[in-house]
Amino acid sequence: MSHTTSNPKIHEGRNLKRFREMLQIKQDYLAFELGEDWNQQKVSLLEQKEKIDSDILEQVAAILKIPVEAIRNFDEERAVNIIANTFQEFHDQSAGVNFQPNYNINPVEEIMKFHDQKMELYERMLREKDEMMGRLERLIGNN
Repeated sequence: MSHTTSNPKIHEGRNLKRFREMLQIKQDYLAFELGEDWNQQKVSLLEQKEKIDSDILEQVAAILKIPVEAIRNFDEERAVNIIANTFQEFHDQSAGVNFQPNYNINPVEEIMKFHDQKMELYERMLREKDEMMGRLERLIGNN
């Protein structure tokens, strides 16, 4: 049986691993967040799967705070081809013109920036909760 798909197959497990590593999240943490049925080995096996069950994929995306489509649709080979073709087009259009395309916009950096902002908010909320707990404990202690 030969497949005649124009795109190489997207490997969801590999994409999950790639995003998890970019966000510097360990397999242990992901397993902990997924619940007591999970452990590091099970996450490792999940990352070897070409297709991930969509409800698990949604849980994982929520834990990583990235859109589920990022894991489902990221095709490294296609991304590289798009970048190469874009570069070629810029080069062709700029014949005789000194045109420098802006390669500073990095989608991975944008995701990371968004993730960092969410983490800062989460940390601030934790600090506020701790302060509130401290005030409550002092109030209770005074009675």
